[in-house]
Amino acid sequence: MEMLIHFPGGKRVSSSYKGFTVETDQPRSEGGEGVAPEPYDLFLSSMGTCAGVYIVYFCESRNIPTDGLSMTLRFERNASSHLVEKIAMEVHLPPGFPDKYRKAVVRAAQMCTVKRTLVHPPEIEVTTTGKD
Repeated sequence: MEMLIHFPGGKRVSSSYKGFTVETDQPRSEGGEGVAPEPYDLFLSSMGTCAGVYIVYFCESRNIPTDGLSMTLRFERNASSHLVEKIAMEVHLPPGFPDKYRKAVVRAAQMCTVKRTLVHPPEIEVTTTGKD
């Protein structure tokens, strides 16, 4: 698999993958224009949306409507390193959601591939290419 990363100018960086382009930028306070999410914002968003997809699959497989279903993702950062130390996801169940599936929907969210990748991190290699 391959994803292309582009540098369109300023502090903006974008990625192209599967026919989609994802734009990022830095806030004005960091020299960017603030016209797109920061990469780290997208990382956190991918965690929440991935868990959300697993919740949708869970509900669909049991014919449970997802109307009124939502989730809040909260995170705590280390003041020195600025790295996230804790991520908490709270699933807001709509009225009428079957009680017998409360724990199961949490397990479904925990199956998120993004979360599992953090638990079992890949090797990350950075190299360069170019003309002499």
